[in-house]
Amino acid sequence: MKRILMVAALLYAAAGFAQDTTKSENKGQVSFSGYAEVYYSYDFAKPKDHNRPGFIYSHNRSNEFNVNLAFVRGNYTAERIRANIALAVGTYMNANYAAEPGVLKNVFEANVGYKLSRTKNLWLDMGIMPSHIGFESAISKDCWALTRSLVAETSPYYESGAKLTYGTDNGKWSFSVLALNGWQRIQRVAGNSLMNWGTQVQFKPTDKLTLNYSSFLGTDKPDSARLWRYFHNLYGIFQLTDQIGLTLGFDVGQEQKTKGESNMNTWYSPLAILRYTPVDHWAFAVRGEYYSDENGVIVKTGTPNGFKTAGFSANVDYQPAKYIALRIEGKMFNSKDEIFLKSNESLTGANTAVTFSAAVSF
Repeated sequence: MKRILMVAALLYAAAGFAQDTTKSENKGQVSFSGYAEVYYSYDFAKPKDHNRPGFIYSHNRSNEFNVNLAFVRGNYTAERIRANIALAVGTYMNANYAAEPGVLKNVFEANVGYKLSRTKNLWLDMGIMPSHIGFESAISKDCWALTRSLVAETSPYYESGAKLTYGTDNGKWSFSVLALNGWQRIQRVAGNSLMNWGTQVQFKPTDKLTLNYSSFLGTDKPDSARLWRYFHNLYGIFQLTDQIGLTLGFDVGQEQKTKGESNMNTWYSPLAILRYTPVDHWAFAVRGEYYSDENGVIVKTGTPNGFKTAGFSANVDYQPAKYIALRIEGKMFNSKDEIFLKSNESLTGANTAVTFSAAVSF
């Protein structure tokens, strides 16, 4: 923790100096922002170690008040340069960054971008970045539902590598190609010599419609046990009226069963979120989803049918001010096999939880 505070202090001092110099030269601007979300989640299975099921990374502690995610971000923008660095703490960081070494466990974002063309919107960004996959992020306040969906929890939240992005002059189309260290990896897996790749195509014809296709191709295992993974993420965000919004998503992935063979394990997940904002400051959302991973590529259960789980959630949001959100959500999972552990050490096919959170951004 002391190392994190020292890095943050140095970042603040350096950014303050940069702000003074760049402002006088009119080259760029430095700004700071932050986010903090505290929560209380109650899992009716009453887990003795207070941990929610292992595939949950956000809001994953039960029957205790805790911090899901809190970060401070420094941002630099100029005509052809942009940079971000954010240091974070919270139970989300503890769970999702557990495989990263040392201080990298607390690096939420650290990247630098350069605009390759003076006249066209062509950027090259390198570093630790938010994932190009999915419509939900770790920042709960920006998502329609309080907790994350199964597709978000089982696909990358972040990635490390290089991204080349081109946006059309009218702002309606965006195309990206990525070279990555791995499937949600800052540091590459030991023994893996291959780069991973990704693509993203996004179409926004109006502010009421977003269509997206993202992909991943690579292997997240050492060369000696190489298994190729192919993943496709599709979603659409539709603002049907001023009060009603609909998000539809579908993920499908395949991975080799054994090295060098063509047989594949397949997993997939459809999802829908309906959001209703009847008046200012209030919003309501319901989510239905299903996840099928029979062979345990992403979620290992050791049961005959693997991870075949349906989920339903409903949340109520109250936003008394622009930068504050108070939210409550009920969430249920129902699995084909008995995969959820109860307090008496027995297993059940259902899991229910209620979560309350308060988030502020500045």
